Amino acid sequence: MKKTLLILLLSLLSSTLFSQDKEGAEKLVGEGIEFHDKGEYDKAISKYNKALELDKNNLLALAEKAMTLLYQNKYEESITCCEAAIENHSGNQLLNSVYVTYGNAYDGLKKTDESIDVYNDGIKLFPDYYQLYFNKGVSLIHMKNYDESLECFQKAVQLNPNHASSHNGIARIVNGESKKIPAILAYCRFLSLEPTSKRAAENLSFLKELMKGSAEKTGKKSVTITIDSGTLGDTTADGKNKPDNFSMGEMLLSLESAMDFDKKYKKETEVEQFIRKFNTLCSILSESKKDNSGFFWDYYVPYFIEMKEQNLVETFGYIAFATSENAEVAKWLKEHKDEIGKFLDWSKGYSW
Repeated sequence: MKKTLLILLLSLLSSTLFSQDKEGAEKLVGEGIEFHDKGEYDKAISKYNKALELDKNNLLALAEKAMTLLYQNKYEESITCCEAAIENHSGNQLLNSVYVTYGNAYDGLKKTDESIDVYNDGIKLFPDYYQLYFNKGVSLIHMKNYDESLECFQKAVQLNPNHASSHNGIARIVNGESKKIPAILAYCRFLSLEPTSKRAAENLSFLKELMKGSAEKTGKKSVTITIDSGTLGDTTADGKNKPDNFSMGEMLLSLESAMDFDKKYKKETEVEQFIRKFNTLCSILSESKKDNSGFFWDYYVPYFIEMKEQNLVETFGYIAFATSENAEVAKWLKEHKDEIGKFLDWSKGYSW
């Protein structure tokens, strides 16, 4: 009888150890991630399933399986994995990314309201995880709720100043609202982080258009500057500037842009023109900072003021124009590695 009980106990112990082989499961997950990164999603799923056979409800396996299923557009299955992870691992920090996948899967099903609910649940649990705010912002854009989307992107960059996609989101929204200086600042910050991508080329195009201000050559010797009357009245009843009032900056940028047509600057290259005007803009912002407030004044402006104070605007200009396909820009970037390194070190070390 005792021998029978011992055999039964050993059998149960062996079964328990096998079902909870966490180390073996996570080794398989690692192999699955390698397949995922190569785009071999079915092989990745196979590895994750084997991992879950070794360690039922292994959080890493569930999280990675949910992500791969999302990439395969298998949204319902991805949601099932996310729900299993959340149900079995309450409070685990790794769930922050699971909530992102969970919300993305509902987005994939065009169930935007549900995705927003998921992100909100995630934010309650992980209020410092920037990806939850960013992805919520993307969902809000789908709902054309641009004001709340902008708030989400702003929160994301406050949590992670180096998240280029959130700066991109900010720039695209405020550009669509014709807020020129805020858009310029957000596009420039994006380009300081991601200067050579396809998005960078698109954003550089938007930036160059914005930097023209409202100056337009209307005759052989005449330039017309159009000032939007709405920007001039951007003050409160007691005459104080409203949050993120850049009316003076817009007007002076337009005046500086009028100089583009002056024969004195006729030989300037496109990037040299940008550097001249951006230096002027930074000076304007520096002089006006004490009388203004708002997210763009408080978050972006100090970065660019310090950039000018560190004599880094020229280097930034060439970095920003990296996708311009201009031979002179390419030559400058090749010959000024030290200056580029100095800029990148400063930008990386900037205290937000």
